[in-house]
Amino acid sequence: MDKIRPSRRSRVRVPALAGMALAAVLGLSACAPGGTAATPSQGSTTFAGGTPTCGTKPVTMSAYFETGFPLPKALTDEFTKQHPNVTWNIREDQFAVITQNAARTLADSPPDLMRLPSIADLAKEGLLKNLDGYAKAFGWDEWPASQLEQLRVEKSGARGSGSLYAQGLNFSLTGVFYNKDLAKQAGITSTPTTLAEFDDALAKAKAKGITPIAQFNGGATGGLAFPLQQLMASYGSPTSINDWVFQKSGADIDTSTNQQAAQHLETWVKAGYFAKDVNSLDYSGMMSRFIGGKSLFIFDGDWESGNLDKQMAGKAGFFLMPPATAGGKQAAMSAPLTYGIAAGAKHADCAATFLNWVATDKTARSIDVKVGGSHPMGLADAYMPDVDSSTVTGQTLAAGAKVSKDNGAMDFIANATNAIYAKSWTPQLQSLVAGRVSADDLLKSVQSDYTSQIKQ
Repeated sequence: MDKIRPSRRSRVRVPALAGMALAAVLGLSACAPGGTAATPSQGSTTFAGGTPTCGTKPVTMSAYFETGFPLPKALTDEFTKQHPNVTWNIREDQFAVITQNAARTLADSPPDLMRLPSIADLAKEGLLKNLDGYAKAFGWDEWPASQLEQLRVEKSGARGSGSLYAQGLNFSLTGVFYNKDLAKQAGITSTPTTLAEFDDALAKAKAKGITPIAQFNGGATGGLAFPLQQLMASYGSPTSINDWVFQKSGADIDTSTNQQAAQHLETWVKAGYFAKDVNSLDYSGMMSRFIGGKSLFIFDGDWESGNLDKQMAGKAGFFLMPPATAGGKQAAMSAPLTYGIAAGAKHADCAATFLNWVATDKTARSIDVKVGGSHPMGLADAYMPDVDSSTVTGQTLAAGAKVSKDNGAMDFIANATNAIYAKSWTPQLQSLVAGRVSADDLLKSVQSDYTSQIKQ
């Protein structure tokens, strides 16, 4: 979308994003999960080379989901409608809590299906079910390989290749949401195509007394990692960022282009482009302010597209972070909404059946788009519902096609290790806002923490 207020409405079918390489997954092989036929579980058929199912006997699935996101519940409700013998016992927590509890939960009370943080350590420690056998049985190995590479883990614990240890309910994309009414008030008539134009839009909003960006950065979640990583990709290569997240040998986050990005973020902080209370603003507060018309921009993901289409119908828009130079390629954090099956799950076959159903059932894929605002996993030519191109959902899906074309999908820098987000990125970004660390020191500190954590 080029203009802030589109002059026409059209219906489009968005192509599958075959190039999404940010959060996909792990490897495929001919063996069953764990290297042998899966152990039969109550209510499921024995998986010994056939196609797993949920069977016909009553099954109560245990699930551990992230609170505040309606997509998983909408999908499980529909699955039960189509499979009446399957019901769900769902526990929900904030993602920061899930991250802290992941290993203990998987070991002590293994759920059948769980929202996962970084999976490398969990897979290496044997806490996640190896999904290679399910991939073979369901034909996941026929999907675009880039959808699954982020969910693959080698025996060494490195991500990006190896066996498959998770699946996605969809794959998401991040960028910049904007309020059309506030953009008009600020005199902004088109979406920025370069960082300089974006800087100009921020300055115009500030001059009109409009909060340019309301970004969450409080508590245990440093939301400034969103604009920082987008700036990194504007100045440098998303490939080098993925190498760092995937723990490739010699990868370093403290590069010259990433320093430029951190310095650019620091100029935004010093210019007062973020809300004054950015270090105490949580995610729900950010969304409340944006929906309430109290900020022009937020950096967020397409999981909010359906929500914004309902609560800000016709008043919100989306664009990818612009490149540093005109005509440059564009990139985005793009990843599957990652779910795994505990190694000790009682109903692993049924959980895998659910994950396959999400990617192949027409109703499920429609829910992915209309509720989740994101592109479903699956075959490149799989069914896609019609989407109005002028809606936020239509804009985020079209943006995904652009990222795919530019091979610009990145995994999130918070996923590099299990501890890097809570113990390094978050405190360092909060300290940047508070003026206690400089942009030059921020990346050096994170790299030092990263090196220590991957050696443990």
